[in-house]
Amino acid sequence: MGQEELATTRRSLHAVAELVLAGPQYRATGKLRLQVIPGGFATTTAMPQLRAVGTTVTGTGGVTAAIDGRTARAISAELGVAAGRPEAGYQDGAGVDLDQTLTVDPDQADLIMAALSLGHDALLALAPEQTPVLWPEHFDVAIRADDTNFGVSPGDGFIDQPYAYVGVSSVPAGDPFWNAPFGAARLLSGLANTAALTNFFTEGRSRTK
Repeated sequence: MGQEELATTRRSLHAVAELVLAGPQYRATGKLRLQVIPGGFATTTAMPQLRAVGTTVTGTGGVTAAIDGRTARAISAELGVAAGRPEAGYQDGAGVDLDQTLTVDPDQADLIMAALSLGHDALLALAPEQTPVLWPEHFDVAIRADDTNFGVSPGDGFIDQPYAYVGVSSVPAGDPFWNAPFGAARLLSGLANTAALTNFFTEGRSRTK
């Protein structure tokens, strides 16, 4: 049951990131990128200023809307923004309708937010000159450095649990480090802390040179 709750919560939070935060931000400013913040994620602009922490979304003026049991359209209306995905031309996304009821389990939400936070901190340790981005298309926090993608996903169709990845354009043959079609992937459950995750990213970067 835990994996079902995780998947459902992840899809609902992905929908919030895409439909409630990224869409209004993109229409107002042309900016697609979101950011990871302590306990959640947020827009990167002052207007609209929106942040999702735990099971709620807070907007300008401190208005807070619950996520669980509500739709993206209803949440956005309460926050004073117009729901909808960004018109940015990407193909994927949460796959959630504006009027679909969202379901968020608090414990699973904490697990997802912790994964994103861990990824954010490790990416900063790997490349302090870069700003990690939470992408609304795939709902992962990532950077690109040395023609390589580094990031953390809270789970998706490839791996249904939070995991870290190193993505390369051409996967080196004969090296067991590269265990995924796109490069390398490791479950976060096997990476105990920021240092362990940073070491994984660093090893991936060294193996591409």
